[in-house]
Amino acid sequence: MSSKSSNTTNVPEAKEAMDKFKMEVASEIGVPLTNGYNGNLTSAQNGSVGGYMVKKMIEAQEKQMAGK
Repeated sequence: MSSKSSNTTNVPEAKEAMDKFKMEVASEIGVPLTNGYNGNLTSAQNGSVGGYMVKKMIEAQEKQMAGK
């Protein structure tokens, strides 16, 4: 097992786009996420951003697979 952090981007070239996506999602769901430290947010708030990101990515992939 690797000691590599799970908080890294698998495709480094996508990091900037993923950060932008994360901020857009946080804004959509009303989580006051900022660049940098967000220790003032609850784990539920932070988790909701990640969960909603996954939901949106799955929806986009399903649309692509359906040819829409």
